[in-house]
Amino acid sequence: MTTAEATALNPNELDDRSAMGLPAAFTDRVDQDRLRQLTGTVAGEDPWELARHVEDPAADPLLRLAAGQLLALLGDPRIDPLAPAMADVPAARVRLGLPADRVDAVAATWRHVGVTRAWIAKETPQYEAQIAAFRIARHPVTNAEYRLFLTENPGAGQPTSWRFGVYPPQLANHPVWSVSPQDADAYAAWLGRRTGRAFRLPTEAEWEYAASGGDGRAYPWGEEPGEDLANTVEYGPLATTPVGMYPAGRSPFGAYDMAGNVEEYVADDYRPYPGGRYVDDDLHGDDGVAYRVARGGSFTRYVDLARCRRRHGWYQRDLYAMGFRLAETPLAEGAGAGEAR
Repeated sequence: MTTAEATALNPNELDDRSAMGLPAAFTDRVDQDRLRQLTGTVAGEDPWELARHVEDPAADPLLRLAAGQLLALLGDPRIDPLAPAMADVPAARVRLGLPADRVDAVAATWRHVGVTRAWIAKETPQYEAQIAAFRIARHPVTNAEYRLFLTENPGAGQPTSWRFGVYPPQLANHPVWSVSPQDADAYAAWLGRRTGRAFRLPTEAEWEYAASGGDGRAYPWGEEPGEDLANTVEYGPLATTPVGMYPAGRSPFGAYDMAGNVEEYVADDYRPYPGGRYVDDDLHGDDGVAYRVARGGSFTRYVDLARCRRRHGWYQRDLYAMGFRLAETPLAEGAGAGEAR
């Protein structure tokens, strides 16, 4: 069976490597010799200068990776577990979802990677939503941030991506995965109590608006996928990457990694959009329990899943790299709300 033939099947019926379109033989996407050379080039730089490399769209992608890897060990100044960097998203009435007459075309575009019509039908119908002003985290929650949560809440769920439950310091500034939606909710509630701020997960509508800017674009950056825009299986190193390492793929409101790296839980369980029909696919378990929606795609999945409209969820296997990002409800005017950081 060829790679194209394998990926045209339902990925949930394939082993992980076949579902990712990878050959059975060893695969390495990163030029390790050049990465070592570039690491030596920036090794003596100040952490803030390294951080500027990571988020510089003009920088060599391997240089951004080298700088991000050093920051994981040195301490990434962009990451403060008790004061996550946030971007303001203004109130608006926006049109979300996919027009029903586009389902067949979108499904046909991605049929070669196993996408079925039913999966795309979940994006319909297009509808309007009035969204109040809120804040969205500039980065998904990282391993370093989740470590503090576990330190103060040792009974919370450990990420299955932490081998044997051991924190990976070399991945401190990579997004945490895989956690349950309940633990993502618990993290947001804990940080809210800890800081006195109204942290939570974004609603599904808020997430899509923050990713797309509300103009109906396919991806946070525009209409077409391409190199160096997102960490997906076609374009990335087949592993998580330091947050913010794909600056050309940043959303219109300044949020990084809303496409690729890890999928992101939202606050809502799956349900049809207004006027839509329920789609019962393989994400809906035999127990009849609704599943939490995730958005944004990941390093293990094709760029189709990184489309702003794509609705997904957790199918419990390593191929599903589930993380999350925070939203924040601004305090009422005069109640001491600070500016977005």
